[in-house]
Amino acid sequence: MKTKRPTVADLKAMKGKRQLTMLRVVTLEEAEAAEKAGIDLVSVPPALLGPAFREAAPTVFAFPGLEYGDFVTADDYLRGAFQAMKAGGDAVYCAAGLSTVRRLREEGIPVCGHVGLIPSKATWTGGFRAVGKTAESAMEIFRQVKALEEAGAFAAEIEVVPDEIAAAISVRTGLVMLSMGAGTGCDAQYLFAEDVLGQNRGHYPRHAKVYRNFAAEYDRLQQERIAAFREYADDVRSGAYPEKGHLVDIAPAELSAFLDRVDA
Repeated sequence: MKTKRPTVADLKAMKGKRQLTMLRVVTLEEAEAAEKAGIDLVSVPPALLGPAFREAAPTVFAFPGLEYGDFVTADDYLRGAFQAMKAGGDAVYCAAGLSTVRRLREEGIPVCGHVGLIPSKATWTGGFRAVGKTAESAMEIFRQVKALEEAGAFAAEIEVVPDEIAAAISVRTGLVMLSMGAGTGCDAQYLFAEDVLGQNRGHYPRHAKVYRNFAAEYDRLQQERIAAFREYADDVRSGAYPEKGHLVDIAPAELSAFLDRVDA
C-alpha cells in the first residue's frame, strides 16, 4: 500500500527492479480508481489536474500531457508545464523537439519524451503501424532515446516497437522507459483506461487488453435513460406527475388572503 507519492528520483531508482503500472485516465472517477487499485503512474489531460484530482488520487505519479500542436513555441510549452506542475502534476509529457525538452529541463521541469510510434508525427513513420522492425529503424529509435537523454529528459514512452528492441534499448539508457505495446523489457506497462474498461465500440490496438465491457453497460444505461424519459413524458401528459407529494403546501388562510389581494 502506497503512503506517499513517488518522486522522479524514486522512479529512476526503481529502473530495472520491478514493472511499474501506468494508465491514461481522463476523469476523476478513473483517477480515483487508479489510486485505489494501486496503479503507479497516470497520464492525464492538464485540465484534469487541481485540488479535486489530488484529493481523488493523492499518491499516483501524474504526467500531464502537453499535447503536440496545442503548444507551439518553447515559451508556450514552458508556460503550460509550470501551470501543470502547479496544479498537481509530477512531470510533463512532451513530444516537442529536443530544444524544447532541453529548455524545460533547464527550468527543472521533469520531462517524458516519446519514441517509436508517435501518433502526432506518424506520417514520418508510415502511419499507425509498428516502428523499429528493421535494424535501421531500430537504430533511429535508439538515437532518439539517447538524444532525449542528452537533452535532459528522465523518461520516454516507447510505443509499438518489437519487444526485443525495446528491451535492448531500455538496458542501454538511464531513461525510465514506458512501454505501450513494446514488451516487458521496459520499466512500465502503459495502457489507456478506456481500453482496459472496454469503452470502445470500434478498433482496439493490438497491445490493448480489455478487462471489462463498459460499452455494453453504457448501451444498457442509455436504454434505461430513454425508458425513464419516456415514462416521465407519459406521466406529464396523463397528469400522473406531479403528485401532491411533489408540491409545496400553503395554509388555506394564507392562500385565501393572497387571492383576495390579487383580485383586489
